[in-house]
Amino acid sequence: MTQLYDFEVRTIDGETTTLEQYKGKVLLIVNTASACGLTPHYKGLQHLYDTYGDQGLVVLGFPCNQFAGQEPGTEEEIKDFCDLNYQITFPLFAKIDVKGDNAHPLYDYLVNHVPAPYRTGDIEWNFVKFLVDRNGNILKQYSARTEPSALEEDIRKTLSTTG
Repeated sequence: MTQLYDFEVRTIDGETTTLEQYKGKVLLIVNTASACGLTPHYKGLQHLYDTYGDQGLVVLGFPCNQFAGQEPGTEEEIKDFCDLNYQITFPLFAKIDVKGDNAHPLYDYLVNHVPAPYRTGDIEWNFVKFLVDRNGNILKQYSARTEPSALEEDIRKTLSTTG
């Protein structure tokens, strides 16, 4: 049976790895874009990572160009943009598709393993967020428009109740 940690991903620097290295951490998995009206969510995501990282939260950013072409750059350009504009220090990965025929298997897994009533069955836009507990269970999916700060209570609860 496939688990979240089994998925192979490519870092933004081109290294192939799996999510195994994040076992035991609380994860916030987000599809990102640099030219979106929601791009300022990067600031809130970095704040969450800065605030809760030492307690075990890791934000994982997956750039995606599927929504109105809002992530047209190369991995190097994306990394530079995130560093320059938002001082991003959480892990970023290579650009992927998050829906449709070419969706990365990780995103198929995420969308299909969200429990009711949080399952939407879709990734509606950039900055959809998935909260995952320390055991790799997907707890919730949040809308693209949900501000990162609105997740703090769920993150604190998840950090304190798992492990």
